[in-house]
Amino acid sequence: MMLDLQTLAFQSDLTRVISFMLSKEQSARPYPQIGVPEAHHPLSHHNNVPELIAHMSKINRYHAQLFSQYLAKLRATPDGDGSVLDHALLVYGAGMGDSNGHASDPLPMVLIGGGAGQGDRHVQLPVRTPVGNLWRNVAGKFGRPIEQFGDSMGITDVLS
Repeated sequence: MMLDLQTLAFQSDLTRVISFMLSKEQSARPYPQIGVPEAHHPLSHHNNVPELIAHMSKINRYHAQLFSQYLAKLRATPDGDGSVLDHALLVYGAGMGDSNGHASDPLPMVLIGGGAGQGDRHVQLPVRTPVGNLWRNVAGKFGRPIEQFGDSMGITDVLS
């Protein structure tokens, strides 16, 4: 429902900026609708137990499917000379690269939409590249260059 409301907000031009979290990192929510009775956060500390990894994978796949459906709605929603997706920059990712070890690097993120620059590519940044570099790049792309964001160190141009 929240993704439908976001689509309507974009379509009606009520907003051009939305931040939405499908599930907080420390969620105690189980997912019985996809066959995962355990709470999300404890599963993220799976200790390499194959059954727990499989359940964590089901949750990740479920979230990715929800996001895919959202993208399809944005692609099908007219906006000026294209679709809402054509005129958007969406970021989908996680707070951890390896939740089992509480490692944030490498941080998996996907940039989608016409605002993401050149499409159909995979950019692997050097180890320990601060995510602040990405946010500085995004701000610059939208005409708001900023000197520093968090622990950023220079611009990592991933949107060209």
